[in-house]
Amino acid sequence: MNTLSARFEHALLCVDRAEAQRVLRSAGDLSLADRLDAIVVPALDRIGVGWEEGAVALSQVYMAGRIAEELIAALTPLRPPGAPKPRVALTVLEDHHQLGKRIVASMLGASGVDVADLGRTTVEELVAAVREGRFEVVLISVLMLASARRVRDVVERLADLEPRVNIIVGGAPFRLDPSLAARVGAHATGATASDAVHLVERFLRRAP
Repeated sequence: MNTLSARFEHALLCVDRAEAQRVLRSAGDLSLADRLDAIVVPALDRIGVGWEEGAVALSQVYMAGRIAEELIAALTPLRPPGAPKPRVALTVLEDHHQLGKRIVASMLGASGVDVADLGRTTVEELVAAVREGRFEVVLISVLMLASARRVRDVVERLADLEPRVNIIVGGAPFRLDPSLAARVGAHATGATASDAVHLVERFLRRAP
């Protein structure tokens, strides 16, 4: 499986969408969640480290993310008409980096968790969406520290309006500073998409 992940990484860095797609299809005996966990996420993590170390250009990071997001979207099953209303919502808060959210959404869907993808939201938009959707768990993804700090505003607003909502946060600021999640009032944080799935399932089991 490490070989497939390395091939996928090479295809992304070469902006070879067809080869990246072939790699994912070659692992068709695995579930979508396993393909994401074993192939896509490690490849993207290595590309991110390469950029931080100066070995990968920012343009390569951008194109790798775009290609991976398109391929993941094509593999993610659509929500059938008449399906029960989602109990889980996912958003990028006042940020523009969508790939992490897409991976988490795909992992949740592959694990049988129906999730409402709210896209990019501001604090006000997210609070309004949660009130309207009556979600039990909200996952918030961020890339920038300034966006991570805005989570506290969401938590404080929802504490008065929807106190039973559980907030899970993820993204670079929370991986770099594990104590940040507690400081902004989040109920939990995860370093990987798999962590997000386990946390969501745990909170849903607690719900009455």
